[in-house]
Amino acid sequence: MACLPLLNLSVPGVLPGATYTPGTLHLLALAMVMAGAALSYHLLFGVAGLLSFGHALYFGLGAYGLGIIMEELELGLVPAALLLIVVAVVMSTILGAVSLQVTGIPFAMVTLAFAQAGFVLVRKNPGRLTGGEEGMRLPTDYVPDWLVGVADTRNLYWVALAALVLAFALVTWVQRSRAGHVAEAVRENELRVQVLGMRPFLVKLAIFVAASVIAAGMGMVHLLLNSGAVPHVTSAEFTISLLLMVVLGGVGSRWGAVVGAFVYVILSQRLAVLAQAPAIEDLPAVLRIPLSEPMFILGTIFVLVVMFVPGGLAGLGLRLRALFSRKAAARLQDDLHTPEGLTQEDDQQR
Repeated sequence: MACLPLLNLSVPGVLPGATYTPGTLHLLALAMVMAGAALSYHLLFGVAGLLSFGHALYFGLGAYGLGIIMEELELGLVPAALLLIVVAVVMSTILGAVSLQVTGIPFAMVTLAFAQAGFVLVRKNPGRLTGGEEGMRLPTDYVPDWLVGVADTRNLYWVALAALVLAFALVTWVQRSRAGHVAEAVRENELRVQVLGMRPFLVKLAIFVAASVIAAGMGMVHLLLNSGAVPHVTSAEFTISLLLMVVLGGVGSRWGAVVGAFVYVILSQRLAVLAQAPAIEDLPAVLRIPLSEPMFILGTIFVLVVMFVPGGLAGLGLRLRALFSRKAAARLQDDLHTPEGLTQEDDQQR
């Protein structure tokens, strides 16, 4: 992945151009940012079993918060990012402690309420901080020159890749830690964990805060990549997109979240281009209408995956791997039972 900006690779129909072109690098960088956000949602949903409809609030906090801190406090990129991480920890701890007073659907509704409040706040543009419906522009005066402009898309690609690697490492560490194992046990049977003398609330809160901080970090990269932020990144629709990525890739799988995000982002971008292709207009209405609606096609793919590939794309990969392993073992067994194989076995015994 790190070498792609230096190569001249083309995948017609999947990528908009060669891998070294700004358009393709931007698309791949966006996919990596969303993969990092999907990994943070994997911590909530796949590890702790917390169905949240408000995770976009923390992604939006990273995107809008970084820009506001740089602009209002006149801080450089790194100090502003560090300050925002502190804000994300405090905010997610408070809101998480409130949300986790309930479980299941009530928890999902509480998180949705907080996210909707943030979405409305961003659109209202208080103090002219967020830009309202038009969104907020990146304050480039406080950002290094090598991260600004189309010509520096290659640098932004590497920043997005580094952020994804860091997010994956953090999620892996949390999932393999004691808190991660306890969170998985809480997901299966919270009462049993409580009887064993552990405190499920604190464990779930720790997972909630970790997932929120990672989402905020990816939101900061999203701000740099798109030179601004729009209200959509704080909406419930954005959270549902993260949920779809996790389910598409395979619930409970870190690699599944990454693969699901890449597939979702690339399909959503390329299907939009396909919908405007002249060839679509010449098709019969029964084909033209659905093919001109990218979200309809994405929804159809999602339904098919849920129905026929319950473990998601990651589960499909594991099943194919097991199938090939069984076939290889069967071929080896057949070879051993052939006359030639038996002769070789006898020679070895002698």
